[in-house]
Amino acid sequence: MTPSIIDLEHLGRERVIGCWRVGDALVDPGPSSCLDTLLAALDGWRPRALLLTHIHLDHAGASGSLVARWPELKVYVHERGAPHLVDPSRLLESARRLYGEDMDRLWGDVVAVPQASLRVLSGGERVLDGVDVAYTPGHASHHVSYLHQGTAFVGDVGGVRITPESITIPPTPPPDIDLELWHGSLDVVRAWAPDRLAFTHFGASEDVGSQLDQLGQRLDCWAARAREESQEEFIARVRSEVEAVVQPDAAPAYEQAAPPDQLYAGLTRYWKKRTERETASGPRRSA
Repeated sequence: MTPSIIDLEHLGRERVIGCWRVGDALVDPGPSSCLDTLLAALDGWRPRALLLTHIHLDHAGASGSLVARWPELKVYVHERGAPHLVDPSRLLESARRLYGEDMDRLWGDVVAVPQASLRVLSGGERVLDGVDVAYTPGHASHHVSYLHQGTAFVGDVGGVRITPESITIPPTPPPDIDLELWHGSLDVVRAWAPDRLAFTHFGASEDVGSQLDQLGQRLDCWAARAREESQEEFIARVRSEVEAVVQPDAAPAYEQAAPPDQLYAGLTRYWKKRTERETASGPRRSA
């Protein structure tokens, strides 16, 4: 079966969050706030497994709700993310610091996943019917990507690109952004030599090399800006860069998928953590 994307129409907007159907599995089912949309699109079809690229709520928030509906469902997730599916309290506490009163409206209920339903990954496995797994941190310390029949399902490590003709931007929310690890993960995806990239925000592209190159360049550029500029200056420049090159109806989807204030917060946290590391043990390679 050719992979297909389900537009979850997050908060009523198209092309913000997508769930991929791959054979008898779903890659990143999205948040529980979109659960009714997902179930309607499945139209009675029952997946065998969930393949989670990472556990952020826009990608995996509905996992526990789906397991409660279908107890035989298996959930594949990196070993660093698995404990937070079983007990999501710390994940939710962290998310509430970011989203505050918007938390429930954005993401809905987050239900724990039973330990027995998990299939824990470290990277390097082959699962289900020939799906290869790679550990791809940088956006999140527990991020993995999947390769199946020439398509690399790259979650957020491949960037946000709302329409095929628009730009690729790096989603950099706190707390796990690491530029060096992210560049290493881009090399891992390149080494797969996939025919196409499939990502959550939003869709797929076949210009694999140029997308990854653009993402890496913009990641370094925006990180440097975050180090030098105020939050207000950074947000204004990000919005200006996006709006200058995308169709007007796509700009709000970029903002919803990757809020600029969160991009700034994640990058400034990266610089703070990096400075602390260098103070303790000497400098790392420059970004």
